[in-house]
Amino acid sequence: MAWTASCGFRGCPSVAEIQRFRPSEGSRVLDRSGAMLGRLTYVRRLNVPLERVPKTVRAAFIATEDRRFYAHHGVDWRGALRALWRNLTHLDVREGFSTITMQVVRSAFFPELASERSFGRKLIEVRLARRLEASLGKQRILELYLNVIYLGNGTYGVEAASRDLFGKDVAELTLAQAATLAALPKSPAGYAPRRHPDRALRRRNLVLALMRDQGYITPAQAQAASRAPLGLSARSWQPRLDTTYALDPVRAFVDSVLGDRELEGDVTVYTTLDATAQAAAERAVRTQAAAIERASGATGRKTPPLEGALVALDPLSGEIRALVGARRYAPGGFNRALAARRQPGSTFKPFVYAVALHRGYTPGTLVDDEPVEVPEADGTIWRPANYDGTYAGRTPLRRALMRSANVATVRVGLDVGLERVAGFAREAGIASPLPPVPSLALGSAAVTPLELVAAYAPFANGGFRVRPSLVRRIAAADGSVLWERKLPTPPRVMDPREAFQLTSMLESVVDQGTGRAVRDAGVTGAVAGKTGTTNDGTDVWFVGYTPSLVAGVWFGYDQPRPIARQATGGRLAAPAWASFYLRGWAKREPATKGWEPPPGLVMREVDALNGLLATQYCPLTQREWFKEGTEPTETCPEHRGSLIDRVGGFLKRVFGF
Repeated sequence: MAWTASCGFRGCPSVAEIQRFRPSEGSRVLDRSGAMLGRLTYVRRLNVPLERVPKTVRAAFIATEDRRFYAHHGVDWRGALRALWRNLTHLDVREGFSTITMQVVRSAFFPELASERSFGRKLIEVRLARRLEASLGKQRILELYLNVIYLGNGTYGVEAASRDLFGKDVAELTLAQAATLAALPKSPAGYAPRRHPDRALRRRNLVLALMRDQGYITPAQAQAASRAPLGLSARSWQPRLDTTYALDPVRAFVDSVLGDRELEGDVTVYTTLDATAQAAAERAVRTQAAAIERASGATGRKTPPLEGALVALDPLSGEIRALVGARRYAPGGFNRALAARRQPGSTFKPFVYAVALHRGYTPGTLVDDEPVEVPEADGTIWRPANYDGTYAGRTPLRRALMRSANVATVRVGLDVGLERVAGFAREAGIASPLPPVPSLALGSAAVTPLELVAAYAPFANGGFRVRPSLVRRIAAADGSVLWERKLPTPPRVMDPREAFQLTSMLESVVDQGTGRAVRDAGVTGAVAGKTGTTNDGTDVWFVGYTPSLVAGVWFGYDQPRPIARQATGGRLAAPAWASFYLRGWAKREPATKGWEPPPGLVMREVDALNGLLATQYCPLTQREWFKEGTEPTETCPEHRGSLIDRVGGFLKRVFGF
């Protein structure tokens, strides 16, 4: 033990530290609005102010543990001399003389000395007890004692012990139950009521006798209470354990930031999460995964369950609003939202189209949606096909994305350069390897849900890359800031005009294309997004966004295998996204009309099937946005004849006859 002049030993708390001390309940984790999400650590303690502790409970502990509590100044010298005499005259007896104040010293400030029996330990307790008495009033010391004292079965303090033993708050205890609690500090295990009820009864009745002899209760009260049964609850109390995947990465982050730094008391972690969104996300993944299994007949099979993940973040700041890493939470379990690398399928296509817009394409540019043969590096021929086996021929870029046309996308990717596609996706936020092979255009490179969702943020925010974040700041028990996030200036990775054009195209996916299930589920307002399905239906995705949120949902088996017959992201993942959004975010969405076009764009009404300026006879039109100077000048020549000609032309374009 190292000694110092200030208090007599190194580590002695200052007066200020003593005054602000609060027994640990486990460091708190709060959501972005201050709502409680959970705790970093679990302590079976519930702090309770002294005024909520009945006088009978206070009296029971004072009568049993420190009858002269209000008379001494931290050390009961009379009791010390009595204990010394008994220890000298009875060699088989070892009696202590710890006062309530000294027990607070040991339990609150030096718990590592609890099992040590030495003159040095007693000297520490004596010196610090006097400091406590000089710094705090008797009532505050008693309050600390009643909250820090260990009372068995892993519980600390009278509130936790009361709930554990009797299933009620300490304020509701009877006299007999109060005496039962006060019987425990001498030997929490030896007098454990559930394990040793006879011993607990004898010790309780001794406490009642002490209370009677010291005038806290009448003989009649003591006699009546001594006849009462223990009245234990059937179940042991447990604090609410967190069952959310969101807290595991928070714990890991706090550990990485604070390391082995010594802290006084609990810390408070202010996260970016939204409690309502988090609950909705967990429900959406759990419910939809079960529904998919039921529909596919997988329920009850002795195979690993279908898994899922969901990530939602603010597209402007990158702050994570919800994070679900599995269908069911397991402490320290594998978090698929952060660590599972899976092929994104067609959810990768927007990166191809973003590069195309940058390289001079417009949403109305006609691309070839006809079968193609692509030579591979190994000499083989790759023949990508559209999901439904149909092809649209020459079709506008918007409709190719809306229909998720594989062949058209591959052609576009090859034309603009797969190196450029991979480079842009990395700039947008995808850190996983992206080999620039032809199949990259269709999402063959594995990515994590978090990086894919973050890489969609530039589409939603006007072209800026964001850095996902989970924690805003960490504060010590006294409120001082231990760590605070610094917001970097986000780099621009995309022309705002191209971000708006692509968003407009992805709105068509939701309104008329493969993501239509989002609208069918009742989602209104501005929503853009893209579905994704991998070969054989082993992974299904939907990544969607609004002006204030970008979120992605994934379902699949850990060992990839087909999920169900005709599994698609639109059929299986998009409904989960809609459920999450409606329950967890729709009410938080700002009342806006959607994305505003940036300067430098012009709007034209075009024929939706050929991208040319629409006439009054065009049966299917589209409001399209073009960079100034790229807008079409030619009027649609296909819809100028008779009504029969116009209808026939339309049927030929849409249905191929």
